[in-house]
Amino acid sequence: MPFFLTGEHSDFPPVEFANEDGLLAIGGELSFDRLVNAYQKGIFPWNNAGEPVCWYCPDPRFILFPSSLKVSHSMKAIIKNKKFDFKIDQAFSDVVKNCRITKRQHQDGTWITDEIENAYTMLFNKGLAHSAEAWLDGKLVGGLYGVQLGKIFFGESMFAFESNASKFAFTQYLRAMKNKIELVDCQIYTSHLESLGAEYITRKKFTGFLEKLI
Repeated sequence: MPFFLTGEHSDFPPVEFANEDGLLAIGGELSFDRLVNAYQKGIFPWNNAGEPVCWYCPDPRFILFPSSLKVSHSMKAIIKNKKFDFKIDQAFSDVVKNCRITKRQHQDGTWITDEIENAYTMLFNKGLAHSAEAWLDGKLVGGLYGVQLGKIFFGESMFAFESNASKFAFTQYLRAMKNKIELVDCQIYTSHLESLGAEYITRKKFTGFLEKLI
Protein backbone atom coordinates (compact mmCIF):
# COMPACT_ATOMS: atom_id res chain seq x y z
CA MET A 1 0.00 0.00 0.00
CA PRO A 2 1.50 3.40 -0.95
CA PHE A 3 2.50 5.90 1.70
CA PHE A 4 0.81 9.29 1.94
CA LEU A 5 3.08 12.32 2.12
CA THR A 6 2.01 15.37 4.06
CA GLY A 7 3.62 18.79 4.07
CA GLU A 8 6.66 19.96 2.16
CA HIS A 9 9.29 18.28 4.31
CA SER A 10 8.02 14.73 4.85
CA ASP A 11 10.50 12.18 3.49
CA PHE A 12 9.97 9.20 1.22
CA PRO A 13 9.77 5.62 2.52
CA PRO A 14 12.40 3.11 1.32
CA VAL A 15 11.96 2.39 -2.38
CA GLU A 16 11.58 -1.32 -1.64
CA PHE A 17 8.15 -0.49 -0.24
CA ALA A 18 6.80 0.36 -3.72
CA ASN A 19 3.96 -1.85 -4.94
CA GLU A 20 4.14 -4.12 -8.01
CA ASP A 21 3.35 -1.15 -10.29
CA GLY A 22 6.19 0.86 -8.77
CA LEU A 23 3.90 3.23 -6.85
CA LEU A 24 5.66 4.25 -3.65
CA ALA A 25 3.87 7.31 -2.28
CA ILE A 26 1.02 9.72 -2.91
CA GLY A 27 0.70 13.41 -2.17
CA GLY A 28 3.04 16.20 -1.18
CA GLU A 29 4.23 19.17 -3.17
CA LEU A 30 6.55 19.41 -6.17
CA SER A 31 8.98 21.63 -4.30
CA PHE A 32 12.62 21.96 -5.37
CA ASP A 33 13.97 20.08 -2.35
CA ARG A 34 11.44 17.26 -2.67
CA LEU A 35 12.11 16.76 -6.37
CA VAL A 36 15.88 16.68 -5.92
CA ASN A 37 15.48 14.29 -2.99
CA ALA A 38 13.23 12.07 -5.11
CA TYR A 39 15.60 11.86 -8.06
CA GLN A 40 18.56 11.14 -5.81
CA LYS A 41 16.63 8.08 -4.61
CA GLY A 42 15.38 7.01 -8.05
CA ILE A 43 11.82 8.25 -7.49
CA PHE A 44 9.85 10.28 -10.02
CA PRO A 45 6.39 11.95 -10.07
CA TRP A 46 3.72 10.77 -12.48
CA ASN A 47 -0.02 11.47 -12.27
CA ASN A 48 -2.96 12.70 -14.31
CA ALA A 49 -4.55 16.14 -14.04
CA GLY A 50 -6.87 16.47 -11.06
CA GLU A 51 -5.11 13.70 -9.12
CA PRO A 52 -2.66 14.04 -6.23
CA VAL A 53 1.01 13.65 -7.09
CA CYS A 54 2.01 9.99 -7.34
CA TRP A 55 5.65 8.98 -6.78
CA TYR A 56 7.07 5.91 -8.53
CA CYS A 57 10.15 3.73 -8.31
CA PRO A 58 9.50 0.68 -10.53
CA ASP A 59 11.33 -2.62 -10.53
CA PRO A 60 12.79 -3.41 -12.98
CA ARG A 61 14.00 -0.04 -14.27
CA PHE A 62 14.33 0.85 -17.94
CA ILE A 63 17.69 2.56 -18.57
CA LEU A 64 20.19 3.24 -21.32
CA PHE A 65 23.96 3.28 -21.17
CA PRO A 66 25.33 5.86 -23.66
CA SER A 67 27.99 3.32 -24.65
CA SER A 68 25.16 1.03 -25.81
CA LEU A 69 23.36 3.68 -27.88
CA LYS A 70 22.17 2.26 -31.20
CA VAL A 71 22.44 4.68 -34.11
CA SER A 72 20.64 3.32 -37.18
CA HIS A 73 21.89 3.77 -40.74
CA SER A 74 18.98 6.12 -41.43
CA MET A 75 19.89 8.24 -38.38
CA LYS A 76 23.53 8.37 -39.46
CA ALA A 77 22.34 9.66 -42.83
CA ILE A 78 20.16 12.32 -41.15
CA ILE A 79 23.12 13.48 -39.07
CA LYS A 80 25.49 13.44 -42.03
CA ASN A 81 23.09 15.34 -44.29
CA LYS A 82 22.38 17.89 -41.53
CA LYS A 83 18.62 17.62 -41.94
CA PHE A 84 18.09 19.07 -38.45
CA ASP A 85 19.91 21.67 -36.40
CA PHE A 86 20.71 20.60 -32.85
CA LYS A 87 20.46 22.90 -29.83
CA ILE A 88 20.51 22.55 -26.05
CA ASP A 89 18.40 24.60 -23.60
CA GLN A 90 17.30 27.16 -26.20
CA ALA A 91 13.56 26.48 -25.93
CA PHE A 92 13.02 24.51 -22.72
CA SER A 93 9.50 25.80 -22.06
CA ASP A 94 8.42 25.06 -25.63
CA VAL A 95 9.82 21.53 -25.42
CA VAL A 96 7.79 20.86 -22.26
CA LYS A 97 4.65 22.36 -23.80
CA ASN A 98 5.04 20.27 -26.95
CA CYS A 99 5.59 17.11 -24.91
CA ARG A 100 2.39 18.02 -23.08
CA ILE A 101 0.21 18.38 -26.17
CA THR A 102 1.59 15.39 -28.05
CA LYS A 103 -0.99 12.60 -28.27
CA ARG A 104 0.39 9.19 -27.34
CA GLN A 105 -0.85 5.72 -28.10
CA HIS A 106 -2.93 4.09 -25.34
CA GLN A 107 -3.09 7.38 -23.36
CA ASP A 108 -6.23 9.48 -23.11
CA GLY A 109 -4.56 12.50 -21.54
CA THR A 110 -1.23 13.81 -20.36
CA TRP A 111 0.61 13.54 -17.10
CA ILE A 112 2.32 16.90 -17.74
CA THR A 113 0.01 19.11 -15.70
CA ASP A 114 0.39 22.81 -14.92
CA GLU A 115 2.07 21.77 -11.67
CA ILE A 116 4.54 19.52 -13.48
CA GLU A 117 5.29 22.19 -16.08
CA ASN A 118 5.95 24.79 -13.39
CA ALA A 119 8.07 22.41 -11.34
CA TYR A 120 10.41 21.46 -14.18
CA THR A 121 10.70 25.06 -15.31
CA MET A 122 11.87 25.78 -11.77
CA LEU A 123 14.46 22.99 -12.07
CA PHE A 124 15.56 24.43 -15.41
CA ASN A 125 16.01 27.87 -13.87
CA LYS A 126 18.12 26.22 -11.17
CA GLY A 127 20.31 24.55 -13.80
CA LEU A 128 19.18 20.97 -13.13
CA ALA A 129 16.71 20.40 -15.99
CA HIS A 130 17.71 20.54 -19.64
CA SER A 131 16.23 20.24 -23.10
CA ALA A 132 17.70 18.70 -26.24
CA GLU A 133 16.16 20.13 -29.39
CA ALA A 134 15.84 19.41 -33.11
CA TRP A 135 15.18 22.42 -35.33
CA LEU A 136 14.17 22.50 -38.99
CA ASP A 137 14.15 25.74 -40.99
CA GLY A 138 14.19 27.75 -37.79
CA LYS A 139 11.29 25.84 -36.17
CA LEU A 140 11.38 23.50 -33.18
CA VAL A 141 10.26 20.11 -34.51
CA GLY A 142 11.38 17.63 -31.87
CA GLY A 143 13.13 17.18 -28.58
CA LEU A 144 13.14 15.95 -25.03
CA TYR A 145 13.67 17.23 -21.53
CA GLY A 146 14.90 15.77 -18.28
CA VAL A 147 16.92 16.25 -15.12
CA GLN A 148 20.64 15.75 -14.69
CA LEU A 149 22.23 14.96 -11.34
CA GLY A 150 25.88 13.98 -11.38
CA LYS A 151 26.44 11.71 -14.37
CA ILE A 152 22.84 10.50 -14.64
CA PHE A 153 20.27 12.03 -16.98
CA PHE A 154 16.69 11.33 -15.90
CA GLY A 155 14.65 11.53 -19.10
CA GLU A 156 11.10 12.80 -18.67
CA SER A 157 9.38 13.13 -22.03
CA MET A 158 9.97 13.40 -25.80
CA PHE A 159 8.05 14.78 -28.75
CA ALA A 160 8.44 14.88 -32.53
CA PHE A 161 6.58 16.82 -35.20
CA GLU A 162 8.94 15.45 -37.86
CA SER A 163 9.94 11.82 -38.30
CA ASN A 164 13.09 10.93 -36.30
CA ALA A 165 13.36 14.41 -34.77
CA SER A 166 13.27 13.25 -31.15
CA LYS A 167 15.68 10.39 -31.84
CA PHE A 168 18.01 12.89 -33.48
CA ALA A 169 17.86 15.21 -30.47
CA PHE A 170 18.48 12.33 -28.06
CA THR A 171 21.39 10.93 -30.07
CA GLN A 172 23.05 14.30 -30.46
CA TYR A 173 22.55 15.18 -26.79
CA LEU A 174 24.37 12.05 -25.68
CA ARG A 175 27.16 12.81 -28.12
CA ALA A 176 27.40 16.39 -26.87
CA MET A 177 27.45 15.22 -23.25
CA LYS A 178 30.05 12.50 -23.77
CA ASN A 179 31.89 11.74 -20.50
CA LYS A 180 29.31 13.83 -18.61
CA ILE A 181 26.50 11.23 -18.72
CA GLU A 182 27.11 7.57 -17.91
CA LEU A 183 23.49 6.46 -17.53
CA VAL A 184 20.12 7.60 -18.85
CA ASP A 185 17.07 6.78 -16.74
CA CYS A 186 14.23 6.02 -19.17
CA GLN A 187 11.95 5.09 -16.22
CA ILE A 188 9.52 2.78 -18.01
CA TYR A 189 9.56 0.75 -21.21
CA THR A 190 8.85 2.20 -24.65
CA SER A 191 9.64 0.54 -27.96
CA HIS A 192 11.00 3.89 -29.15
CA LEU A 193 13.72 3.84 -26.48
CA GLU A 194 14.32 0.12 -26.82
CA SER A 195 15.23 0.71 -30.47
CA LEU A 196 17.92 3.11 -29.25
CA GLY A 197 19.45 0.51 -26.93
CA ALA A 198 17.55 0.90 -23.66
CA GLU A 199 17.31 -2.15 -21.42
CA TYR A 200 15.94 -3.33 -18.08
CA ILE A 201 18.01 -3.58 -14.91
CA THR A 202 16.84 -4.38 -11.38
CA ARG A 203 15.88 -1.57 -9.05
CA LYS A 204 18.65 -2.67 -6.68
CA LYS A 205 21.24 -2.33 -9.44
CA PHE A 206 19.77 1.02 -10.44
CA THR A 207 19.99 2.43 -6.91
CA GLY A 208 23.58 1.26 -6.85
CA PHE A 209 24.28 3.41 -9.89
CA LEU A 210 22.59 6.33 -8.17
CA GLU A 211 24.99 6.10 -5.24
CA LYS A 212 27.98 5.81 -7.57
CA LEU A 213 27.17 8.43 -10.22
CA ILE A 214 25.40 11.23 -8.34
